[in-house]
Parts: sequence; C-alpha cells; structure tokens
Amino acid sequence: MDKKKQLSESLEDYLETILELQTTKTVARSKDIAEKLDIKRGSVTGMLKKLANNNLINYEPYGYVTLTSEGKKIAIEIERRHIFLKDFFSRILKVDEDTANQTACQMEHAMDKLTFKKFRDFIKKVDACSHCNPADH
Repeated sequence: MDKKKQLSESLEDYLETILELQTTKTVARSKDIAEKLDIKRGSVTGMLKKLANNNLINYEPYGYVTLTSEGKKIAIEIERRHIFLKDFFSRILKVDEDTANQTACQMEHAMDKLTFKKFRDFIKKVDACSHCNPADH
C-alpha cells in the first residue's frame, strides 16, 4: 500500500521538518522538531512513534530522529512540491513571500501526484513560451 496516501498533513509536516533539520543540523531531536513546528514537546512523541511504526523514521525516546530511506523519499517529494508551488505563487502570481509560503504549505499536501505532475508540466510550458509568460506582465 502506498504510504504517501496514508499520511496525514501533520505527519507529512513532521517528515518535511525532520528532513530540514537533518540537512541543517545533521540530526533532528524532539525538541528541535517541536520548536520548528511551534508545538509542545510532549505532542511530538506520539507522532514520532506513528512515523517509526510506518518505518519512515528511526526513533528512540531521548535519542536522535533520522529518516529512513522511504521517509526521506517522501519528505523530498513534499519539499519539492513546496518549493515549486511557492515559486509559482511568488514568481508568476506575484503573491508576497509569506502568503506564497503558507499557501504552498497547504497545497503541497492536498494535490495528488498526477495532478501535481500535470500542473508542473503546464508551468514548464508557460515558462518556455516567451510571449505567454505571465511573469513578464
């Protein structure tokens, strides 16, 4: 069964946050995750257990949190969607950066893979078309 379909928006946010922390600090800790997501540290434990039970992270209480290869794959996919959507909102629609970031964060979870691929392909065509590029107007 596709784990991506089973994950809630909240669990996806955890994966994305763990990826970011691993990238910037090498490892993620519960307190760093709580701080980044602006939630209480105690709330993190249950979510980390769920992710560990789905084999998406390596987690031991009071230890470091790391992504498994499957967890990293999903987190990278979510991160790529976020970057692409944020770029679309800010560059093409000229939405301010904070709004673009918040909207991208919401949409990255809602859009299925096929729709996202079609959306990405459409934007690539728009970008390639010099006389129809909305960024120029």
